[in-house]
Amino acid sequence: MASAGIAAALTDLLFDRDLPLAEAADRHFAPDYRQRTDGEWADRAEFLAHIAHLRTIVATGSVEVHDELRDGTRYADRHTVDITKHDGSTVRTEVYVFADLAPDGRFHRIEEVTLMLRGDEADRNIGSAR
Repeated sequence: MASAGIAAALTDLLFDRDLPLAEAADRHFAPDYRQRTDGEWADRAEFLAHIAHLRTIVATGSVEVHDELRDGTRYADRHTVDITKHDGSTVRTEVYVFADLAPDGRFHRIEEVTLMLRGDEADRNIGSAR
């Protein structure tokens, strides 16, 4: 399997409605995946609950990777996510990621920090909302 990349993972998870969530997750994330967003840890089930919630509020969006580094099983990037919600409002978030990849190339662990660049105050926790 090819090494994971955040743009493909987020596109499959959030913006490809024809791809079932479980299939998108299995494609990019190891079975024992864990994530820490802005200091809050989530296991794979909690992460998938977060993505399922986002799928209910996100209409469209895109991911732009600004910097991306790989070194063996280590991965880091800086990317921006632009989201248009079903209500027409928009959110733009910059994300800094440090990750470990599983031997098969999928994400095993991600630690990220988010910075909302545009959006309502209520969207400040969109990176971990469930």
